[in-house]
Amino acid sequence: MRDTNPIVSHMDKYSSGLDSVLGALADPTRRDVVRRLGRGPRTVSELADAFTMALPSFLKHVRTLEASGLIATAKRGRVRTCTLNRERLDLIDGWLDDQRRLWEERTDRLELLVTELPEETS
Repeated sequence: MRDTNPIVSHMDKYSSGLDSVLGALADPTRRDVVRRLGRGPRTVSELADAFTMALPSFLKHVRTLEASGLIATAKRGRVRTCTLNRERLDLIDGWLDDQRRLWEERTDRLELLVTELPEETS
C-alpha cells in the first residue's frame, strides 16, 4: 500500500540530498565559505586566510562541503581551487518553496474553516 500522505512524499522527494546540504550548512564557517564562493571561485588558501583556524581544520570544512556537493574542488599543480555548485543551493530553494506552498494551503483552509463557522449566540 502506497503512502499518500503529502508530507511523507514531500520529504522523500528531498531527504537524501537535502540532509547532506543542510548538514553541511549547519556550521557557520561552512556557511561563510559558501557565501565567499558566491562571489566566484577561490583557492583553498584564499578561503582559509579569512579564518583563524589551522589549515588542517579548515580542510575538514572544505571536505564536508565537497562531500555534500555544495562545492567542487580542482587541483592544478599545488593549488586547489573551490567553486560553488549553485544547483545544490537550488535544492534548498525548491524545498523552501514547497514548504511555503504547503503552509499557505493549510492557512488558507484554516481561514476558510474559521470564516464559515456559524456564529455562536450568547
